[in-house]
Amino acid sequence: MSARPFSSHSLAEWLDHILALHPSEIDLGLTRVRSVAQTLKLDTLPNSRVIIVAGTNGKGTTCALLENVLMAAGFSVGVFSSPHIERYTERVRINGQERPESEHVEAFQAISAAQGDTSLTFFEYSTLGALHLFARHQPEVVLLEVGLGGRLDATNLIDADLAVITSVDLDHQEYLGDTRESVGREKAGVFRLQRPAICGEPNPPVTVAEEAERIGAQLCQRGQDFDAEFGDTAWRFRGAHWQLDALPLPHIPRDNAVTALAALERLWPKLAPDAVSAGLKQTRVEGRLEPLCDAPRIVVDVAHNPHAARHLAQWLATQPVARVRAVCGMLKDKDIDATLAAMMPVVSQWYLAPLSGPRGADANRLATVVQGGATFESVGDALDAAVQDAQRGDLVIVFGSFYTVAQAKAHWQTRR
Repeated sequence: MSARPFSSHSLAEWLDHILALHPSEIDLGLTRVRSVAQTLKLDTLPNSRVIIVAGTNGKGTTCALLENVLMAAGFSVGVFSSPHIERYTERVRINGQERPESEHVEAFQAISAAQGDTSLTFFEYSTLGALHLFARHQPEVVLLEVGLGGRLDATNLIDADLAVITSVDLDHQEYLGDTRESVGREKAGVFRLQRPAICGEPNPPVTVAEEAERIGAQLCQRGQDFDAEFGDTAWRFRGAHWQLDALPLPHIPRDNAVTALAALERLWPKLAPDAVSAGLKQTRVEGRLEPLCDAPRIVVDVAHNPHAARHLAQWLATQPVARVRAVCGMLKDKDIDATLAAMMPVVSQWYLAPLSGPRGADANRLATVVQGGATFESVGDALDAAVQDAQRGDLVIVFGSFYTVAQAKAHWQTRR
């Protein structure tokens, strides 16, 4: 579809059109997207308190816990997250619900009419589309998940009331640099003058604090301004205002739960503890340690970089299983060697698959890293083989990319 779509066109047709508009999938910088946002009066959300969440990993789970606690406390909440796993409409939730395709089409129509000759990437279109929906529905709180980095990410066109960094590690080195210091500096670009900033990374590079001081943000750091202690059945949070005991153990990575509570405490110090407990109990995030089946036991996780793989390997090491059978597909622009190396100590057998598209890595590339393993034509074929080989007490883990998880879930639905 070369011409601009009209209202009669479907969301799928609009998405195809948007994907074809820009020669690059990633084109960091705020000048283009801000100019269109200003035309549409989307460069501020005056009726919403805005939290922006950056980090190498943990952004989606942190946003989900923030969302559920705030809704339990009675707030209306909008969330923009990416990428989606199965449906584009997953990217925007308001009060826990995806918006209908027709609203996304209306947003894209408005953006297309306003952009003129300005080039926008798919993610920039997505960000503006989300802001259009938030401006329309005016939730009390808006949560913006950064797509890549922070300083130059499209979500950063909004001056957030509070900024969060969940974790700092190497990923997207071609854009963010090849040291934790450079990555930390880019992520701290979401901080704002005289506004609170939460850093949940237990061991942040010094550049996070340096940028906070340079910008004039009010930095709160894990281990200094807030912290937590975990037991076998409960945990406690300690912050400037909250001293919460006997909290239910989260179903998301613990560091992200601590970070989310630090953000909530900073903006809503009088929030009811019952809302915190309710949010912790109900927060489960698709594609993050998500169970697909109990017999055989199948779990999917979008871990796609070394930091996430280390966390996944640590979790697998705690599971009472006989063998771990890993189904893996990755993108070739990720750190394949380090990601797979983090998983090798806990994996008994590898089932390797290619991912389609120009960024997809060949299965043989993965096999050279793990020095063996079986290669297959698709993620579905690899999953079938792992399930067929699984014996009593085995766990099948599917990981490596959002695309891998999406393909595995879609394939599994056809088997049921």
